[in-house]
Amino acid sequence: MTTINPTQRLVSLDVYRGITMFLLVAEASLVYDSLLELFHEGNPLHTFFVQFTHHPWNGLRFWDLIQPFFMFIVGVAMPFSLNKRLALAENRGKVTSHILKRCLILFLFGTGLHCIYSGKLVFELWNVLTQLSFTILVTYFLLDKGWKVQLGVSLGLLALTEIMYRLYNPEVPFEHGTNFGNYTDMILMGKINNGGWVAINCIPTAAHTIWGAICGNILLSKKADSDKIKTIALSGIVALVIGFGLDLAGITPIVKRISTTAFVFASGGWALLVLALSFYWVDIKNHRKGIFPFLIVGMNSIFIYLFAEILGRWLNRTVGIFTTGFLSWTGMNEHLLAVITAFATLGALWGLCYFLYRKGIFFRV
Repeated sequence: MTTINPTQRLVSLDVYRGITMFLLVAEASLVYDSLLELFHEGNPLHTFFVQFTHHPWNGLRFWDLIQPFFMFIVGVAMPFSLNKRLALAENRGKVTSHILKRCLILFLFGTGLHCIYSGKLVFELWNVLTQLSFTILVTYFLLDKGWKVQLGVSLGLLALTEIMYRLYNPEVPFEHGTNFGNYTDMILMGKINNGGWVAINCIPTAAHTIWGAICGNILLSKKADSDKIKTIALSGIVALVIGFGLDLAGITPIVKRISTTAFVFASGGWALLVLALSFYWVDIKNHRKGIFPFLIVGMNSIFIYLFAEILGRWLNRTVGIFTTGFLSWTGMNEHLLAVITAFATLGALWGLCYFLYRKGIFFRV
């Protein structure tokens, strides 16, 4: 049995986080965009790389899982973080103060990113960090409750979401432009998102963070490793059946952009299964080969996310000056050069993570 000290790091969780952040950094480096340009529609590889884009509405692609993974990972880490802080002689009041400050900072980071995207001051609540500031707060105040209360609250939030959408527009509750999320966005921000994203996604997706915290407590428990894996994996399968069942039965569609209950269950199911697999492979079987490149990205997750989101495109253009300059003589077409530039940009961002790791610099919020 793997004995986990309440104050130690869970390596499998660090790997899970690192891979998730690495994929996000790759997006900011324009890796997926350049590959889609290189492999045009009709090419089998184009179909594969489309999985690294969000589904336009009703459906589920791989990329739709990244944000739920991130929310879920934060939840898994929270019991470990709380125990560590309490072990360092911090009282609960200080921990609560830290959580409140952290949520405020995440909220400001999230809203600030939209100002940078727009090139002017705007008030928009669609960023993942803004959503995370809410889900962390809800989960924190449930941490010392039993799993039944935590699960009950998460299901209550999903039920609330379902009811709000259906009461607002009973005929077509989940249609872009006329749904309850669009209505609340008009109240909060006086605008709706062209892509269909809504601010109240923070309510249903809080379930991801709460479920993560439940799993964190399971991993910290004295249960046998096999029981931990079975519990988490079985929960993942049940969530997948519910999510895809709701969609296939025509009850509630899987729509990531408004985080429908079907989407939360389906994506949460995958998050649970990946955690079970990671824990089994890394912590139980002790497979550590090849994980280092991802670990160092996860160690500065919020920093590298913000850095990549703010400066990723600029860095891509800058790197492109050199990749294009040195390789243009080869006669490569522009799309292949763009792919090389994107991967070089990704390498530069990874190199920044490595530099911070070697210097022992870790940014904490």
